[in-house]
Amino acid sequence: MGNVLFTSDHHFGHKHIIDFESRPFSDVEQMNEFMIESWNSVVGKEDQVFHLGDFSFLNKEATKAILARLNGYKILIMGNHDRGRGRDWWLDAGFGEVSAYPLIYKDFFILSHEPMYMNKHMPFVNVHGHIHGQKYEGNSYFNICVEHWDYKPLTFEEIRAAVVPSEEG
Repeated sequence: MGNVLFTSDHHFGHKHIIDFESRPFSDVEQMNEFMIESWNSVVGKEDQVFHLGDFSFLNKEATKAILARLNGYKILIMGNHDRGRGRDWWLDAGFGEVSAYPLIYKDFFILSHEPMYMNKHMPFVNVHGHIHGQKYEGNSYFNICVEHWDYKPLTFEEIRAAVVPSEEG
């Protein structure tokens, strides 16, 4: 097995997200192609990608075509814009696994679409999407939305290094 990566909020096919989030694209086709190329530039065929919601606004056929072009084994944690379609819709479109609920990864990272309530005494980090260009303060949250990461998924090691204090030194 290869790397484990994380990403969220691609909004494939959603033309209004370009204006809503000041994405640097002239149209939805340019945005979709750039995001596919960005994904495949860091995700290999043997990698696993957790997508933390709001994947596509396109119909099933177009969504399936995009998923087929993206490298890796893809797991969806459904976002607010995904929940109108059931788990079976997303599985049929090409995700290997689909969850309607947050997941705990490596006993420490809570993977969710929307940020969850966290305080400094909780021994977890919430890796989330949903809030696009915004960020919550502190090391209890990690916003994985594509706008922050040049539309590329990040590896687990990159996220861990950003939120877990080094024991060296």
